[in-house]
Amino acid sequence: MTGILAGKVALVTGASSGIGEAAALALAEAGAAVALSARRAERLEGLVARIAAAGGRAVAIPGDVSSEADATAAVEETIARLGRIDILVNSAGVIQAGGVESLPLDEWRRVIDINLLGTLYTCKAAIGPMKAQGSGDIINISSTAGRRAAGIFGPYSTSKFGLTGLTEGLRQEVGGAGIRVSIVEPGATATEVAGGISDPTMRAAMSQHVAKDGAMQPEDIASAILFIAALPPRVNVSQMLIRPTIDTAAM
Repeated sequence: MTGILAGKVALVTGASSGIGEAAALALAEAGAAVALSARRAERLEGLVARIAAAGGRAVAIPGDVSSEADATAAVEETIARLGRIDILVNSAGVIQAGGVESLPLDEWRRVIDINLLGTLYTCKAAIGPMKAQGSGDIINISSTAGRRAAGIFGPYSTSKFGLTGLTEGLRQEVGGAGIRVSIVEPGATATEVAGGISDPTMRAAMSQHVAKDGAMQPEDIASAILFIAALPPRVNVSQMLIRPTIDTAAM
């Protein structure tokens, strides 16, 4: 496909649904070859078929980014199968309700392992190849919860606050090598994120929140990701806070 990202190769984690899926479609439409990573292999294969049917190129790399081995392999396989890696979109993420006292520590670990450490693993694996080619974009997907702590979603906020620090530190670390690092912080967006919340009351509340009138759609966030990746190399949008136009105070 031709487009503003023709010749580029992108790896998108969390590509089986939501923002990751929308980002993969947008990047492919803009001309990038796209590697898709997530745990649900059948969904990835379906997305590969959709991209191919539209004239694009995509490969599925099933795996769990909370595993350092899987996350590293996703980067390595992207390069092996598509030749390089120009854009890394870290969209894999989960949410859990509860606080320090109320939520078991294994639930805290799961959220932090996926949202924060999974991003660390892919970033670390991508830096060397991006440095070697003298360019690259790393785009980490966070949340407004990374700016405003919510005690009822303790591990999620903690992971996203940590992601802000990781992103800014990495931006300072690798900018001189031509690698741009950005964080995108969406407000309420209609995704499947609430499905993993164990408490049924909180799961229902979050499901309602992300589906309410005025909530954003995954393709809205994908447009922002595409905007960042398509900017001139001298420009690094390091932080992008995106809120719904309607009822922004509540989102």
